[in-house]
Amino acid sequence: MAPKIFLTGATGYIGGDSLYLIAQKHPDWEVTALVRSEAKAAQVKSQYPGIRTVVGDLDSAALIEEEVRNADIVYHFANCDHVASAKAIAKGASHHTPERPLWWIHTSGTGILTLEDQRAKTHGIERPKSYDDWDHIDEVTNLPDDAFHRDVDKIVLEAGYSAPASVKTAIVCPCTIYGPGRGPGNPKSYQAYKLSEAVLQRKKGLLVGEGKNVWHEIHVHDLSDLYITLGEAAAEGGGKATWNDKGYYFAENGQFCWGDVERAIARIAYEKKLIPSPDVEPLSDDQVAAINPFGLYSWGTNSRGHAIRARNLFGWSPSRPSLSALLPSIVEIEAKDLGLL
Repeated sequence: MAPKIFLTGATGYIGGDSLYLIAQKHPDWEVTALVRSEAKAAQVKSQYPGIRTVVGDLDSAALIEEEVRNADIVYHFANCDHVASAKAIAKGASHHTPERPLWWIHTSGTGILTLEDQRAKTHGIERPKSYDDWDHIDEVTNLPDDAFHRDVDKIVLEAGYSAPASVKTAIVCPCTIYGPGRGPGNPKSYQAYKLSEAVLQRKKGLLVGEGKNVWHEIHVHDLSDLYITLGEAAAEGGGKATWNDKGYYFAENGQFCWGDVERAIARIAYEKKLIPSPDVEPLSDDQVAAINPFGLYSWGTNSRGHAIRARNLFGWSPSRPSLSALLPSIVEIEAKDLGLL
């Protein structure tokens, strides 16, 4: 029997791309999508006529609880910092039994690994500390409470810990995401795109501090491959995936230095005759914050998490082009959106 899927974030970047792949690979799955309005419902149905939509938002606790109660698999793609929706999913999960468990695939983010910079208020420096989801998974699932996303991660983890036979959780933790989204709504990510936008708007390249901080990267299509593989494992009763205390998956395909990206965006914008110089200007924390309220976090912190679990368990093998290879197209997208091309 086809599994019943309930998902949030259908018109968002991550959720929309994953929904595209779910519809492509498993048209038999019974998918219900939470959408914020009838207009969003029409947007989803125009691309996927067979999908059922329910109108509500992440604060629609009773609606979310009921949909989770009726689902076999939940994909929570929307807003990894929204506590109320996570609690509503956990409450809906509590209605499940060992005979009909709930498989909850939750989206977090490697902002949770920026803790050292967050506490010290440092930006643009390199920190050597790295994490992995295999040998040191216990460290990741027990990060301090003041880490970004940790409050919601704890709700998900506790749902699995408290009823391990009835609730099976997997937390997917992507890093810097890029690439064209294929969903019915937002087609683009944030970090590299907003950096490109800032450079184009100020007509000058920028460098956050020394620009030595390191993140990992993942193409959105490779990320969706991981989500679909976890969903397929859930539909098989667990498959090769691990769940609950071992159900934490980083999603990355290599690391990069933000200073290299900042210099490349300035050079590309200059070559496209969008700014007068390829040079970058080192900015203070206050200057970066004035440009973008999330700029210090997005472009100035370190987040180093190695994705080993998905590769080891089921051969997940990200293969799409790198962030550096797609920077020219990202600059062009932002230039078009600003009316510069």
